Amino acid sequence: MATIQDAKRIVVKVGTSTLTYETGKTNIRRMASLAGVLSDLQNSGHEVVLVTSAAIGIGAGKLGLKSRPDDTAGKQAAATVGQCELMFMYDKFFSEYGHIVGQLLITRSDIENEERRVNLINTFEKLFEYGAIPIVNENDSVAIEEIVFGDNDSLSAIVAKLVNADALIILTDIEGLFNGNPREDIDAKLIPVVEEINDEIFSLAGGSGSNRGTGGMVTKLHAAKIAMQAGINTVVMSGADPKDIYKLLDGRQIGTFFMGKK
Repeated sequence: MATIQDAKRIVVKVGTSTLTYETGKTNIRRMASLAGVLSDLQNSGHEVVLVTSAAIGIGAGKLGLKSRPDDTAGKQAAATVGQCELMFMYDKFFSEYGHIVGQLLITRSDIENEERRVNLINTFEKLFEYGAIPIVNENDSVAIEEIVFGDNDSLSAIVAKLVNADALIILTDIEGLFNGNPREDIDAKLIPVVEEINDEIFSLAGGSGSNRGTGGMVTKLHAAKIAMQAGINTVVMSGADPKDIYKLLDGRQIGTFFMGKK
């Protein structure tokens, strides 16, 4: 894990299942803890980008819906409500530690169009220069295809490439990649290091994630593959206690480490 220890610019992705309870309501304690850890990393000299999911999930909870909407218009409506709540809370928590955040809502065309991509990269670099923490989400309220883009997992890897990050940390509701389903097989073992993502590795991934998000281990593997091919070291780990990021950066074995190809 020494390569993770050396990372200066870090992209952290957090999923809906990490930020919300089964009720659909915000997990305030976990969000506050995450803001504290990332603020501390920023204080220590790291440059941090947070890619966050949960706009649709939190919006559905605030609207009193029993589950995420199935239709596109419903998802977009929930996203508009949830994104307001997300940024209000992030701004509140980060400001308590003296940090300013900036919101970037990204669509696929922002990545694929060269001029817009360059403008986006310039915005990131200026935010780093100003000492602000970029908070990124897909623009779910206007873009249809992004809502099924992989619960922001792929987006986090693309953002890591855009900003030339040294490391990508994906926080989820499982400890990492296992050689079986740990929820069903008590003998399933965590795979500590993956040097190449091939068909065998993909076969170990299960289906979709929780009923509050759209991701699963498959989308994390796709993200890790994008990052690895760009030479970015990636870790998939549990987001139950954001303070475990400290252990990771101290060189301890946490989650599954996907080795970037230099």
